[in-house]
Amino acid sequence: MQNPSAPPIVLASSSQYRRGLLDRFLDEYEAVSPNVDEGNPENLAPRDLASQLARRKAEAVSVNARNALIIGADQLAVLDDQVLGKPGDHQRAVEQLLAASGKSVTFLTAVCILDPLERTRHEHIDQTTVRFRRFDRRLAESYLRHDEPYDCAGSFKIEGSGFVLFESVATDDPTALIGLPMIWVAGRLLELGYLQS
Repeated sequence: MQNPSAPPIVLASSSQYRRGLLDRFLDEYEAVSPNVDEGNPENLAPRDLASQLARRKAEAVSVNARNALIIGADQLAVLDDQVLGKPGDHQRAVEQLLAASGKSVTFLTAVCILDPLERTRHEHIDQTTVRFRRFDRRLAESYLRHDEPYDCAGSFKIEGSGFVLFESVATDDPTALIGLPMIWVAGRLLELGYLQS
């Protein structure tokens, strides 16, 4: 499926989840951690922040990979206009999940592709809305012991057993919630000649 004559592809991410998605259809690519500060000193709105972070990650990696196609991405979980970060530990994850109980969380998954052949930038944001069922601390604790999603925005993994917490998921691309909207990414790679149809 990959075009052997196209320039190399580099994923500007250390996320195992994004690598897992690319592994589904790319035979060869490199994953490089972008080492970008994910702070928000400009106090950008969540959608603008997600887009900027994806772009900054791609541009950071492109400095040492000028002749490669770079894929940068970022995902933000937004509850009541507040960005939920990656919890990092069990207590913070419990707090995030209980705050989401009975509410909707919007996941913004931004992608930036830098094409070295055309010297162009392609950008996209996928929006997924997850409606959480009402649940108590016992279910939250039980779920966290099972999946340990401490490196995931919003404190759950849809590819794990996170569905026990949901009432519904509204999305145009189910892979976006994992970390990369692969329908859009595959479309751009086909369009740019990096994949063979």
